[in-house]
Amino acid sequence: MGILLGHFGLRINPTMLEFIKDFGLILFVFAIGLQVAPGFFRSFRKDGLSMNLLAVALVVLAVLTTYLIHLLSGEDLGIMTGIMSGAVTNTPGLGAAQQMLSDATSSSSELAGATYGIASAYAVAYPLGVLGAIGVLMLSKALFKVDFAKESELASSGDNNDSNAFRLACKVENPALFGKTVHDLVGEENADHFVITRMMRGDKVFFPDMDLPLQEGDKLLIVTDILHKDKVPIIFGEEYPVDMNEWERKGTKLVSSRLSVTKSSITGMSLRKLDIRRKYGVSVSRILRAGIDLQADADLILQVGDSLKVVGSQEGIARLAKLVGNEPESLHKPNLVPIFIGIALGVALGMVPIHFPSIPQPLKLGLAGGPLIVAILLGHFGPQLRINTYTALSANLMIREIGISLFMAAVGLGAGETFVASVVGGGYMWILYGAIITLVPMTIVSLAARYLFKMDFFKICGLLAGGTTDPALLSFSEQMYGSGRIAVNYATVYPLTMFLRVVSAQVMIMMML
Repeated sequence: MGILLGHFGLRINPTMLEFIKDFGLILFVFAIGLQVAPGFFRSFRKDGLSMNLLAVALVVLAVLTTYLIHLLSGEDLGIMTGIMSGAVTNTPGLGAAQQMLSDATSSSSELAGATYGIASAYAVAYPLGVLGAIGVLMLSKALFKVDFAKESELASSGDNNDSNAFRLACKVENPALFGKTVHDLVGEENADHFVITRMMRGDKVFFPDMDLPLQEGDKLLIVTDILHKDKVPIIFGEEYPVDMNEWERKGTKLVSSRLSVTKSSITGMSLRKLDIRRKYGVSVSRILRAGIDLQADADLILQVGDSLKVVGSQEGIARLAKLVGNEPESLHKPNLVPIFIGIALGVALGMVPIHFPSIPQPLKLGLAGGPLIVAILLGHFGPQLRINTYTALSANLMIREIGISLFMAAVGLGAGETFVASVVGGGYMWILYGAIITLVPMTIVSLAARYLFKMDFFKICGLLAGGTTDPALLSFSEQMYGSGRIAVNYATVYPLTMFLRVVSAQVMIMMML
């Protein structure tokens, strides 16, 4: 709509237009940073490492393809940066490129106007970027001859993501365990591997006391991670199907509940430090954070907004509820101070010039990179420093939508004046360039993920959607192929990819300058 109105003559004061564009961009990237922060560093662990390597390859291939087209066609590298951002549907990359170009050319109206040429190129390449990505996914499905039943088995057998909680029941049959206490088993070595949430002896179901000796035939309900689920039966004995009706018989003193962490004083404390099992007689089996079910590792740092799945006595759970707060309504209140401080620090960081040898123009993170980095660091390390960075998901989405709407409207209004002339004057080739940048890297990475890394199709869907930071592709793949694993894999590569897309766009502009 901005392009349309700009084409038909709507003009806004340039200073005000620039301010609105920058303000919207800051809100957008900062909200993204806060959202992805909890999983950013964890995404490099174990299976996430191979996925992030492929995501890096996706970014690098897009940059190389863009630069090669620039060399062969002679198209301006700034325009190619806009095409690349549109081809991979990455709006923060566009903002970072425009910001860096504006900073470097603020004294020249001719060069400053090139920022809107970049926006025109972005707008032309964007639609095919969305459709081309969907086309690669459908082509991959046909090429790999995907059988969803087999893909589900492959996904289950190959899933090493230790962030996912897994519940199983075992019967104590290992003679080496007879007479040993729960404390002997759940010591330092196994504290992060599994949690015994309930015990059944005869017909009685109860929470296992740490000093209770195990007997032959005891049944245990255990929560572990996917990585260790096959090791638990080796330690205890026969695994059998979990029937929760059997573990929730009437008359038992054991109850389960969910508690919300709402006290800021809890932020930064680990489960080990709180010593919940000994002090309250309650077992924390799982933690729900930002829609992801985490196993309750002893060293997991709690933060405001966490939802604890607990099992124990009614009295113990009530005491624990007072400790953590358990006032979910308080989570709806906005937490503005950390956001405003973080934005200020991000803007300041973005203005710091970074000098590299043999490069005359210093690199700046800009109003896209600075707030993004500060938001990621604040969201990850804030809880450890007792800084409450929790923002309700709905509030985060509202900030993002307002920011991206302001940014795109301002970009469109600025680009509208020259958009049609740019396309008619040779810009139609931008569509072809964008299609190449979309299709070539995604096809190569899809083939490598399947045949070199032996990834299942659901993982490939998440990898491609996250590697292009394309929520439309994520939505399409989830609706068409119906697997919750896709979103998990998307979240695994999204944080690093978003960061690299912003940086790579800046590097391209730096090369042009």
